[in-house]
Amino acid sequence: MAMLTEDGLQYHVRLKEGDIGKYVFLPGDPFRTDVIASYLDDAKLVAHNREHKTWTGYLDGEKVSVTSTGMGCPSTAICVEELIKVGARTLIRIGTAGPVKDEADCEKYDGAICTAAIRDEGTTIHYIPVEYPAVADRHVVDALARAAGNRGLHFLEGITQSKDSFYGEVDPDSSPNAARLKERWEAWKKGNAVCSEMESAALFIIASIRGVRAGAIMNWGDMEQTIETACDAVRLLIKQEKDAG
Repeated sequence: MAMLTEDGLQYHVRLKEGDIGKYVFLPGDPFRTDVIASYLDDAKLVAHNREHKTWTGYLDGEKVSVTSTGMGCPSTAICVEELIKVGARTLIRIGTAGPVKDEADCEKYDGAICTAAIRDEGTTIHYIPVEYPAVADRHVVDALARAAGNRGLHFLEGITQSKDSFYGEVDPDSSPNAARLKERWEAWKKGNAVCSEMESAALFIIASIRGVRAGAIMNWGDMEQTIETACDAVRLLIKQEKDAG
């Protein structure tokens, strides 16, 4: 069932078919859309409602958009569902994350390219049982990895933990549930999870269910090179699609 405004726009993102390209970048922060849009050609502000702000421009002649998801899986799920309804087919999350296994990773690596997500959140269970994996599209992961390599950057590739509580990670002792939070964090470390953030699980699950592509590239703090890498990855994907006819 479509949730539309009286003007026929998607209820939350306030978009209709034709407003966006099939390639869409997904930062969490609405203000970050302005920065990402500056890397696009002829970018124009299309819509801004609540936490969802959208610009559309071009990369290599292909229409490309950027929409902010807001923080966490619930708002990300709403955003992704509505973007897919109006034409998004490849979605790439651009964001920040914290390392899980080793704090020294912040010095050794530029960030992480997420191959899959631990569903340590409450949104995706409303879509499909927890046994179903949250996995990024292999073509998007490959494009992100190649783009990073071409720039001489070093991004970890691996599994992210998607959680619901930011302070559950950074200040677990303040929670009555501290023992459980710490126990699970140690499990993610021993399982070689590479980073922790709050949106990728919803993105990967919904993309898989709806039959579109998704990926995520995370940084520890340098957003500029992460945006540049994501743009290069989309250029690679555009070229692949053109070459395939």
